[in-house]
Amino acid sequence: MILTRARILAEIDAGRVIIDPFDPAMVGPASIDLHLDDEIRLLEGGPAVIDVNDDADYLKVSRTAKMTGPYELAPGETIHGITRERITLPGNIAGWLEGRSRFARLGLMIHVTAGFVSPGIRNRQVLEISNLAGRPLAIHPGTRLCQIVLQRCEGSAIYQGRFAKQERP
Repeated sequence: MILTRARILAEIDAGRVIIDPFDPAMVGPASIDLHLDDEIRLLEGGPAVIDVNDDADYLKVSRTAKMTGPYELAPGETIHGITRERITLPGNIAGWLEGRSRFARLGLMIHVTAGFVSPGIRNRQVLEISNLAGRPLAIHPGTRLCQIVLQRCEGSAIYQGRFAKQERP
């Protein structure tokens, strides 16, 4: 079941869901807006052809950069961003990262395929940002670029995988 504003605020008030930093104005009818931080990861370097197999590692074909102002995202380009907010979920709540329609209508995708947020996480969320528009899009740090939709799980689990402690894009 999807949590609505009243349930989200109750989970936050009880300390079961933690969003840091948090402002109640970020909570909508059934989601929480999240801000883009100022660090991005640019996909560049490496071989001309990247083998997509079990050994593929995005770190070998990318570098991080600070955004001191807007970043001009070229048509067809994909970068990684990260949320300003650290999200902590209990073992019985998972989430889904979603773009905001105001930006989707301009051709901006916020996550390519990895929108699921596992139960029991305690980290910042990496955003796989792509430009589907026919012109460059200037993305700005601090923008409420995406939202997380929270969903109660049947049972409980804690994510302990590769990205459990991610702090950088």
